[in-house]
Amino acid sequence: MKRIATIAILGLAGMMFFPSCKKDYKCTCTWTVGGQQQSATVDLKKMSKKDAKAACEGNSGQYSAFTGVSCSLN
Repeated sequence: MKRIATIAILGLAGMMFFPSCKKDYKCTCTWTVGGQQQSATVDLKKMSKKDAKAACEGNSGQYSAFTGVSCSLN
């Protein structure tokens, strides 16, 4: 029983001390211009998922002149 508890504690400690995995993500934004749907994809390099999601949501501001802007992380 002590062995299982020790392994569990070491596992949790390891998760806390190792940085989150940084990967490449794509952010795709779509919007409507004159009744036609447009889209753009932005590469987000070497980011944690949390940072990539925040950056992707921030991209919608670049297209604020258009209606129906929606950005999603791929």
